[in-house]
Amino acid sequence: MYDTTYTRAKDASDAAKKMRAAEDGQFIAGGHTLLPTMKQRLAAPSDLIDISHIKGMADISVSRKDVTIGAAATHASVANHSKLMKVCPSLCELASHIGDPAVRNRGTIGGSIANNDPAADYPAAMVALGATIVTNKRKIRADRFFTGMFETSLKEDEVIKAVTFKAPKSGAYAKFPNPASRYAMAGVYVADHGKKDIRVGVTGASSGGVYRAKNMEKALAKDFSADAIDGCKVDEGDMLSDIHGSAAYRANLVKVMAKRAIAAAG
Repeated sequence: MYDTTYTRAKDASDAAKKMRAAEDGQFIAGGHTLLPTMKQRLAAPSDLIDISHIKGMADISVSRKDVTIGAAATHASVANHSKLMKVCPSLCELASHIGDPAVRNRGTIGGSIANNDPAADYPAAMVALGATIVTNKRKIRADRFFTGMFETSLKEDEVIKAVTFKAPKSGAYAKFPNPASRYAMAGVYVADHGKKDIRVGVTGASSGGVYRAKNMEKALAKDFSADAIDGCKVDEGDMLSDIHGSAAYRANLVKVMAKRAIAAAG
């Protein structure tokens, strides 16, 4: 690991200020992606700016259907939050299957969506829930936040403070995990927001990262059942292909996981 300067930010504004002053800084909370890459000398930030100790950054609040989750909230805290479980159990279930206990007790929701790993679980949830990502500068709709594999619309000195969304009428997430990493080879989050407003987020399978399956959304708006997506095509040309599974295999997985999520949500 290369030398780096570690500092703790007092608040989001202080974090942004420290980032602007750094030669090549990186924000850190759980550090489950950044630290391993540093240990392998694949990353060498001049400064690590810790945002996990900012007051209120790890808070989770639920007011009727309105949910706010602080960026530094761990996967374990999302999974085990009693009020969140009552209004959006599908997100709690998703969080409970991320990695292993060590990962869940250190990894954060903000870190996951900021990194935007193409096989991460939260991006599919954010897209399906119609979430808004709140930063120190603005509010960004999830549809506009995720821009490609490991890419987001965040600017260099922009800090995610929280994610907000209105809990859906019903929802569910189903994934086929890589047996070694537990990352999704295909994960589908289905959310029924009522009034024929259905959103389907897909992660793990596409070469472009998380995306909305709009053909499935249209079919489900007419008939919210697993059979309704039988005629929906998943383009193999957009799918990843590697030693774990071909593009055709992943395309099939997307449909299978979608059907499981629909059945669970329905």
